[in-house]
Amino acid sequence: MLKLWLSVKKTWCGVSKLVNEKHVKNSVQGTASNSSTSSTTQGSLTNINTRIQSRLVPGVTKFYIKIPLERVGVLIGKKGEVLKQLMQETQTLITVDEVNGTVIIEPQGPQTRAVDMMKAKDIVTAIGYGFSPERAFRLLDEDQVLIVIDLKQYVPPSENHLTRVKGRIIGEEGKARRNIEEMTGTYISIYDDYVAIIGDYESANAAKDAILMLIEGRQHSTVYKYLEREMRRIRRSKMTSLWAKES
Repeated sequence: MLKLWLSVKKTWCGVSKLVNEKHVKNSVQGTASNSSTSSTTQGSLTNINTRIQSRLVPGVTKFYIKIPLERVGVLIGKKGEVLKQLMQETQTLITVDEVNGTVIIEPQGPQTRAVDMMKAKDIVTAIGYGFSPERAFRLLDEDQVLIVIDLKQYVPPSENHLTRVKGRIIGEEGKARRNIEEMTGTYISIYDDYVAIIGDYESANAAKDAILMLIEGRQHSTVYKYLEREMRRIRRSKMTSLWAKES
């Protein structure tokens, strides 16, 4: 469904030592094999951004992503407005092939940061997984991550099983998904056989755990009780951290 890989010349060869190939070359199955790949990649880039910044070379450093053709129009937007905003916000140049769904992301110039490139990649990927541009742009915030769950890794490869599990995650008239979103403050998209989550790291992972519990067959009430406890813990942790910074 979605594919991502990095094209560089020898002038950027040192990056291979800094960024694991698994983070920059994967099919959607590879991405989902670790459901928090995007959040892991973001954390890695936070640490190495200053080390690889000088190696971002316009015309040389590029990300290639392939998204479903039916999502290309959403990425471009009316009169190209979504694409223009994304390039402006991330200081990147983005080219979209409307025939095969390939998206090329490269830096506008030396002012473009590695983290900007990764943010642009995450937003394009999120739109490819069914998020609206408005929701996908939430990933511009530094503390926001994208997590993807491949349902086929947890459910027998049967259309009936997949449909049943997706029905449990969505709930009657979307109630289950809406409840998880509201309790965790996240956005959730169920597209094809994948579940994608946007939120801050801890909340997004709490939503992921809740969804995995539903996949395992846990009752919705059990899942909601788990989320209540987990979100209380997360809120306490954040308040403690805030107090520590202020003292």
